Amino acid sequence: MSSEKANDVFISILSFLLIFGIFRILPCHKEETNKPKMVEKDENEKEDEKQEDEKSGFFHAVKDFIHDVGEKIEEVVGFGKPTADVAAVHISSINVDKADLVLDLVIKNPNPVPIPLIDINYSIESGERKLVSGLIPDAGTIHSHGEETIQVPVTLAYADIKNTYHDIQPGSILPYRVMVDLIFDVPILGRLTLPMEKTGEIPIPYKPDVNVEKIQFERFSTEETVAILHMKIENKNDFDLNVNALEYEVWLGDVNIGGAELPKSATIEKGGINFIDIPVTFRPKDFGSAVWDMIRGRGTGYTIKGNVDVDTPFGAMKLPISKVGGTTKFKKKKDCDGDDDNKDK
Repeated sequence: MSSEKANDVFISILSFLLIFGIFRILPCHKEETNKPKMVEKDENEKEDEKQEDEKSGFFHAVKDFIHDVGEKIEEVVGFGKPTADVAAVHISSINVDKADLVLDLVIKNPNPVPIPLIDINYSIESGERKLVSGLIPDAGTIHSHGEETIQVPVTLAYADIKNTYHDIQPGSILPYRVMVDLIFDVPILGRLTLPMEKTGEIPIPYKPDVNVEKIQFERFSTEETVAILHMKIENKNDFDLNVNALEYEVWLGDVNIGGAELPKSATIEKGGINFIDIPVTFRPKDFGSAVWDMIRGRGTGYTIKGNVDVDTPFGAMKLPISKVGGTTKFKKKKDCDGDDDNKDK
């Protein structure tokens, strides 16, 4: 049945029932009010009380009739309460600053006419802590006999959360509860509020800690040197990181030696440490007199800045990495092999 036809049916039924009900009520009232009045004082008082009872009875009859009309229309036309559910909560993007969430609300309208969705009230809590809340007015219309999915975007700003609740630590995983109230205006039934909720977990990501443990010479010359950066990465999160790519630049002293691609992926368990070997190529003569410190194996200052692309149980993330003012040493390959042997012992 189309919406226009349903509206015509609704109006016709309502008109018929109203006219029928008025004729059903009024004669009864007229018959009772045409009774002769008594002239005695006591009888007049009784008559006044009786008329008051009749008026009250009349209004009750009207009220009951309107209720009956509503039930008849609901029965004939098929009006009913809509249903709704928080089908899913997606993390569309996440980094160390914020998490963008999308709430999928599935709404079913069993009625033969569209119903307006007046407001959407939502809040996300973790325990007694309110993380975010909001209101979406005039949220649209749900089609007749239809099912629709409404997506509600929500952003969690970690700085605001950590400034408000100091017990929330970077790298932790927060249990949360999403609460949503949908407010409808349904014909006959009036304004309805449908509450619903869903629980889950969301991380507060923390950037990995990086250090260059040593730089191993593979081939050395003043024109071009091939070396291996032995990079130590510490995962300070309560969830595993699967490292897929590194975007970074390295400075030795004041000289930018560029970056390189990650030769293979690596998994760093929660709270764990992993070592990644990264090949680099640079020209020692660009360092001037500092090249002799490299050759002699003296400590050399370094800086690393960039990002690491990781997969997590909560989706892909791009986390920043940085180390300023670090110190490392150059070693020949045979010296590094000796270090590895000593570690094995």
